[in-house]
Amino acid sequence: MATHFLGVNRELAQIAATQEGLLSSAQINEVGLTEGQRRGFIRRGWLQKVAPRVYAVAGVPNTTRFQLRLGLLSLGVDSWVSYEAAAALHGLDRSDRSAVEFTIERSGRRPRLAYQVHTTANVAPLDRVTVDGFSATSATRTVIDLAHARRGVRRVEAAIDSAVRLGLSSPLVIATRLETLRGSGRWGCRLIDHLLVDSGGHSMLERRFLELVREAGIPRPVTQAIHRKRGRHIARVDFLFEEEGIVIEVSGRLGHTTPIERARDAQRRNELQDVGRRVFEYTWEDVTQRSLMVKRTLKERLGLIPIRL
Repeated sequence: MATHFLGVNRELAQIAATQEGLLSSAQINEVGLTEGQRRGFIRRGWLQKVAPRVYAVAGVPNTTRFQLRLGLLSLGVDSWVSYEAAAALHGLDRSDRSAVEFTIERSGRRPRLAYQVHTTANVAPLDRVTVDGFSATSATRTVIDLAHARRGVRRVEAAIDSAVRLGLSSPLVIATRLETLRGSGRWGCRLIDHLLVDSGGHSMLERRFLELVREAGIPRPVTQAIHRKRGRHIARVDFLFEEEGIVIEVSGRLGHTTPIERARDAQRRNELQDVGRRVFEYTWEDVTQRSLMVKRTLKERLGLIPIRL
């Protein structure tokens, strides 16, 4: 059926091909299809109405992308993918890849949809971006919205850290945007304020290490410091205590176990030493289960307390 429809109206088929097989009523009207022709397509099964003001070409799969496009077409140009659905589009950690959520301006009219539709009275152009062809909230606004929706602490932490890792936002950008959105009683602002204190790393493990540094009263290190040797990039390190010339790396539960990975790690460590860095590593277990040891040895290595023999 879909193949026959393509031959009947190639212009509509080309539009549908870029929209997960979906067409809005406005697009159908713009190509000059009459009401009688539209009814004929529906009667023959080539088109089916799937939401207010939205039609689908017969046979297209009902995927998450299909549902996101359906919502945007039905809600109109003043709508965008948001909350968990936007987090998934951005590729933020711990996102629900099946989520379908939208936001519209509070003054806008919304049709009845089978998906969650939020409203807002405070949206700026910088809050909206295009991600993989979909209008969506920026990563910064998505982080703030997740906190506002009372998602758990670990969920919002993961969103912040992955947005920073992916280069989609930064702690300063989030803090700056939060100040303009902050209002009396707005849920989530205090949570983000709290979580930004130990942000700047790229993972939960790096966040936990920064938390230990703060708790120990140690000056905060530079995060994700890039090192070069004779103009050549040699490493991006987790943490750099620049004055002491000390690099700290934290390794996850699995670590690097293959011979190639171990050789690469050794070369990286040697080149960091060539440029005058002392390199130390703490494991997942160290940071999460032996925090007192981490604090003590870090202070010793930074010369803040005598080395215990």
